[in-house]
Amino acid sequence: MNEQTALLIATNNAGKVRELSQLLKDFPLRLRLLEEFPGIEEAEETGETFAENATIKALHYSARSGLLTLSDDSGLSVDALGGAPGVRSARYAGRAATYAERMSKLLAELDATGDDERRARFVCVIAVADPSAGTLHTFEGECLGRIARAPRGTGGFGYDPLFIPDGHDQTFGELTQEVKHTLSHRARALQQAARHLREHFT
Repeated sequence: MNEQTALLIATNNAGKVRELSQLLKDFPLRLRLLEEFPGIEEAEETGETFAENATIKALHYSARSGLLTLSDDSGLSVDALGGAPGVRSARYAGRAATYAERMSKLLAELDATGDDERRARFVCVIAVADPSAGTLHTFEGECLGRIARAPRGTGGFGYDPLFIPDGHDQTFGELTQEVKHTLSHRARALQQAARHLREHFT
């Protein structure tokens, strides 16, 4: 792979930047961040699915930066809530809500259902757009689990302190980053994207 190949990580979410950068740390690409392109307006996430929103962002930022661009859209889907918060995970309690406020709203609504299994899944779709070739590819990963009775742990971001992945007793907020990176929805989607990048840019 050409060591000069740049990959734009198309997100302003600091938690996602940290996680994606960590997952890509040994990858022979020069990572660029959106903060380096203050003149590019933010993409409007108008899609109804994770794949639609990831695609919107990848095409938007690749067209304006001229760079190979990786974007993701991800969220939490809770069975007893009909799949909510889903694509609206980040704005579930309003755009200005804190992570704590979003988790509080989720717990209150889930408790009201009386569901004891509290089954849920984290879903991530990664889109990679190459403006020079005019191509777009998407990759999906998911992690099954359940929702804890209360937030636990301070690691990760978003709903991580509430989500207990199958096979574990700790939440994503309690598990180490090393463990999380072996089983998270974002890691699974990125593994597929990485194979694509290696095949096409070596």
